[in-house]
Amino acid sequence: MSACAAGPDAVRMRSISKYFGGITALDGVDLVVRPGSVHALLGGNGAGKSTILKILSGVQPPSAGSVEIFGVTVKEFSPEAARRAGVAMIYQEMSLVPTLTVAENIFLTREPKTGGIFLDDRTTVGRARELLAKLGATIDPRAPVERLSAGQKQMTEIAKAISQQARILILDEPTSALSSAEISHLFGFLRGLRQLGVAVIYVSHKMDEIQQIADTVTILRNGRHVVTKALPELTLDAIIEYIVGRRVHAFERRPRAVDRNRRPLLELRHVHGPRWPIDASLVLYPGEVLGIAGLLGSGRSELARVLAGIDPVTQGEVVVRDKVLRNPSARRMIAAGIAMIPEDRRTEGLILEHSIFSNICLPTIDRLSPGGFVDDRKARSVAAELMDRLHVKSGSIRAPARTLSGGNQQKIVLAKWLAAEPDILVLDEPTAGVDIGSKAEIVALIRALADAGRGIIMISSELAELLATSDRILIMRAGRLVREIAREEIDGWAGAGAIGGEQISDLEKGLELAIQEAGPGA
Repeated sequence: MSACAAGPDAVRMRSISKYFGGITALDGVDLVVRPGSVHALLGGNGAGKSTILKILSGVQPPSAGSVEIFGVTVKEFSPEAARRAGVAMIYQEMSLVPTLTVAENIFLTREPKTGGIFLDDRTTVGRARELLAKLGATIDPRAPVERLSAGQKQMTEIAKAISQQARILILDEPTSALSSAEISHLFGFLRGLRQLGVAVIYVSHKMDEIQQIADTVTILRNGRHVVTKALPELTLDAIIEYIVGRRVHAFERRPRAVDRNRRPLLELRHVHGPRWPIDASLVLYPGEVLGIAGLLGSGRSELARVLAGIDPVTQGEVVVRDKVLRNPSARRMIAAGIAMIPEDRRTEGLILEHSIFSNICLPTIDRLSPGGFVDDRKARSVAAELMDRLHVKSGSIRAPARTLSGGNQQKIVLAKWLAAEPDILVLDEPTAGVDIGSKAEIVALIRALADAGRGIIMISSELAELLATSDRILIMRAGRLVREIAREEIDGWAGAGAIGGEQISDLEKGLELAIQEAGPGA
């Protein structure tokens, strides 16, 4: 239970509207957050979440409406004014200085000084160490940020925010780079802040996190307030319906049959990579979705890189349709009909400054260039057809890929490889960082591709999507595939008579237990 104290609301935003030229980003939105509560703010891409939080954190002023923080009306909208009022925000895009140390980043512009003149490095390091310990983070405060892992950088951002003694803490997708152990430490810390009366506004596309940590949920859609309710009053099905605006059944597990008497599409025989995987063996059949589960750092992405030919096979065999691939490279894997959707779409999946059209056509440029010149009409037709098929929302096919939402960017990465018509798709975190509506569409697409006879290897930390799509699941630990879970065992995890959100919850608990029993990732 939260420790909500009597007195003014931590945040009271009334009738907030925000216009950008002729575009309405927010239309009369109300948001009320109590002290000592964890308040989840949910919505699809473009729902208005980022805009209303930028107003609260002083980055932008509202076009209309009023904002009160602990009963005091906000008259100045600037980041500094918000900090003085006790608002701290952790953005999804990190704002750390790579060449400075962890401690220097945490107290940047607020460094302890001796005699009011000289920087007190010893005190800075000591305070940073205390903050990191509270978060359960084992990070050397003297280490340069550029040497940290993505998860360590995220924990440093969180430490930086809480060092400001914030009364209102805003977290935008804070766990995107964290391991399960780090997430557990973070949630324990947030519960401690809640008991101290701090208001936490939590933004995430991960429904399992929301169900673990939130007291109250506010949902926005198309710049408007849809609903605010206590979390126990909302089922997972209801949350998804409020976000999307319609009933969605994509996450329900459906019966499927895979003919394993057919010739396999892909086999790995005792495959080793430069570090991981270690002695990996698996078989993928036509029309099958093979899920790969495991803790962060278990070697899942390394397996994907070997499957795509990005990292070399140092030992063992890769067999495609009974043919052993010798010295498989990325080019040879693509020629063999294998395509990979990488985990980091922005740096590995897209050329952000290039157009949507160019990104989609890139893998098939040879096919679209008879005589050495790109057939522009044919290329535009291919791109437009795939955009329509995947419901990509964009004003123009010529718009830069960077202008798209996360969900639409992910669809473009899928589209460009679907244009190559691969037989085998390796999907590494295909729904990471996208809204629930786009997730549902991607899950439906994966099912359709499998139904059409393609083989899918799906690597995901999102248990609901993994369970909704997979015919079998392999669990990975420390670079090894340590357990196979058949469809019959997965289906047996659902409680008798469980439907909808209850069934999803039962299945997630079963898979989470199986992953934990496999042991730590590294």
